[in-house]
Amino acid sequence: MSEDAAALNKRIKTLIVSRVVFVTLFFGSSFFFWGFERFHDIRSISYLIIALYGSSVAYYLLLQRVGNLVIFVYTQLLLDAFFEILLVYFTGGIDSWFSFTFVLTILASSIVLDKKAGFILATVSSILYGTLVNLQLYGFLPVKSEGIMEAGDYLYKIFIYTIFFYLAAYLSGNLSSRLAKTVRKLEEKDLDIRDLEFFNREVVESLPSGLFTTDMSGNVLIFNRAAEKITGARRDSVMGRKIDSVLPFLSFPFLEGRREETMMVHGSRKIIGLTASALKGAAEKTKGFIVVFQDLTQIQRLEEEIKQKEKWAAIGELSSSIAHEIRNPLACLKGSVEMLREDSMPKNHKERLMEIALNEMDRLNRIITDFLTYSRPAPPEFKEFDLHALLDETIELLKNTDQNRGLVSIQKEYSGAAKMTADPQKLSQVFWNLGLNAMDAMPDGGELVVSTGTSSGSMEITFRDSGTGIDTKNIEKIFYPFFTTKEQGTGLGLAISYRIVEEHKGKIYVESSPGKGTTFKVILPNNNAKG
Repeated sequence: MSEDAAALNKRIKTLIVSRVVFVTLFFGSSFFFWGFERFHDIRSISYLIIALYGSSVAYYLLLQRVGNLVIFVYTQLLLDAFFEILLVYFTGGIDSWFSFTFVLTILASSIVLDKKAGFILATVSSILYGTLVNLQLYGFLPVKSEGIMEAGDYLYKIFIYTIFFYLAAYLSGNLSSRLAKTVRKLEEKDLDIRDLEFFNREVVESLPSGLFTTDMSGNVLIFNRAAEKITGARRDSVMGRKIDSVLPFLSFPFLEGRREETMMVHGSRKIIGLTASALKGAAEKTKGFIVVFQDLTQIQRLEEEIKQKEKWAAIGELSSSIAHEIRNPLACLKGSVEMLREDSMPKNHKERLMEIALNEMDRLNRIITDFLTYSRPAPPEFKEFDLHALLDETIELLKNTDQNRGLVSIQKEYSGAAKMTADPQKLSQVFWNLGLNAMDAMPDGGELVVSTGTSSGSMEITFRDSGTGIDTKNIEKIFYPFFTTKEQGTGLGLAISYRIVEEHKGKIYVESSPGKGTTFKVILPNNNAKG
């Protein structure tokens, strides 16, 4: 049975039951208040009541066996109209008080079927009533009118009742059609809501991440399958309870944002990464909390393995670089010493070889010193100092270096706060390295601009030169230990600078275009700066 047929079947049952209830209340109350003397033909009325009850029982028994429910309903309604005209006839015809019962059938036809059925029953009722009154008027029926004598009075009453019947059909039909449309729309909305609810439930349950929601008191409302798997807690033991009583590692109320927690699940330690946020309704009013979390144990284990491998790879690369950097000066030293041992060259050549040997020793010492500075850095000693004064000292030293030779113009563009808290000695080394790199990048002269500023409380120090720039392929390598493009460089200056900035929990960025210059920007965080 289709949904429409099932709905019509339900309405027919309601019609049958309503008919029985109405007949019982209507005739019961009439006999109770008026007595039997008001009904002139009590025998016919009794037969009519029996017919109504009997037909209702027959309708109910035939309901499940009838093929065409619409014709079945029309049959009932037409028989109801016939019984009503008999009731009017038995109770005085035009003088009967029970002509209004036609309206009930018209209303029932519009509700059970549709607007069209209401107008059909209004037409049938008008014809039956008009025929009865006309037969009574012309004396074809043994029913006399007690108050109405003129033909015009009969016609007026027929007209009034006919208008009344059609008006009832029109109003009930409109209301019924609107009600049907409303019910249909509500059913569609309900279906959409059920589909959406099903979709949302399936989406939540299919998420690979654990998810749960709580109300404002911390009682769990949703707890998906992934949450069960990650935490080892069964959903039925969690729902409706305080989340921190079930999962102690989650403290309520939640602090919004991302964090990591640890928990024990079946004797194993798990690392949980979770994000908590407010759960808001349509009016942006907070209704509770939503927490999404993942098991990061395996991921962190893999990250540690990767870091360990990267560490050994870096150690191997660093060892190779150190060996390469030390081998070159040692080769020069060995060659110089061997030639000096032969003692077969002029004095001036010996002095030259001695100078080369001493220079290579200095170079070795510088390499070792820089490497120790990089590999075993002393902890920074934070104190308050004047940043601009420190930069001024660095700039004065840069102006007097061999790389400058008076060809480089150094400009200062200071702004923002001058006082800050950091290790001035280490930062001085950073600024010196950045300045020397800028000088080396401008062998034929140029301009170096040193600027400062603040951004969201952070200190920003920028070194911008107009030199040869850095090749794109080398940009990612410039902070690697022992990476250098200079003949006499150790490749540790920028690596040391990067380490110092990291020790201050800051960042260092570089932007460069070959032939257009390079910009280094050092950013030190809020907790190191004082406004």
